[in-house]
Amino acid sequence: MSGPLLSLALGTAVLSGVMAAVWVTAVRIRNAGTVDVAWSLNFSLLALLYATLGKGYVPRRLLIAGMVVLWSLRLSGHLYARVMGEHPVEDGRYRQLRQEWGPDPDARFFWFFELQAVLNVALSVPILVSCSNATPWIRPLEWAGVGLWAVALVGEAAADRQLERFRRDAANRGRTCQVGLWRYSRHPNYFFEWLVWVAYFAFASASPWGWATVYCPLLMLCFLLRVTGIPATEAQALRSRGEEYRQYQRTTSAFVPWFRKG
Repeated sequence: MSGPLLSLALGTAVLSGVMAAVWVTAVRIRNAGTVDVAWSLNFSLLALLYATLGKGYVPRRLLIAGMVVLWSLRLSGHLYARVMGEHPVEDGRYRQLRQEWGPDPDARFFWFFELQAVLNVALSVPILVSCSNATPWIRPLEWAGVGLWAVALVGEAAADRQLERFRRDAANRGRTCQVGLWRYSRHPNYFFEWLVWVAYFAFASASPWGWATVYCPLLMLCFLLRVTGIPATEAQALRSRGEEYRQYQRTTSAFVPWFRKG
């Protein structure tokens, strides 16, 4: 088995075990929100694994691993504070799944958690490709990826901070955040999250076969727009905030920050 394939296999095995352990914890505390924390943190594990086992140019391995670890730790820390801050109340998305999955949802949650490990590995290929590139200098396209990543990281952190500050004010309980970036997008955090993956793809594109990892930002976009991102979040928002959120939907861009209607 070649080096990259070995890294993928090892990464899959490690994350499968990690997510099984996280599932046990989630069952014990009855809070499936732990999956979001683990999903984001898993990329740190993969980046460190690929940087250690990779045979590419050392500065490149350190650069891409540092980017991923910094993004991963910030996001997982933010999610941990949110999940534990609301515990024992579980995120409404997962409460809804418990209702839909019947009397024994924990078994289905196990496979849901394991699927996140598979998704982690599938999305990590740009990191793996970059860590395998032995070209002894950092190319302009890679530096462009670093620049886009920095913009995305700052934007995502700002959106998360604005929403957290809004929620901390008791006067805003049950209301929709429409301040800062949230005035121009209903999901600015998702938009900048997607830009992170565009940045990883741009960085990987300077490496052999890096262009093939274009599926990663496309897959992330699909999940955010059609699967577990905006659809589930907005369904919960409509259940909890009703007409106020419907008005927000009518006036505010769903994804890309843009000028409001009316």
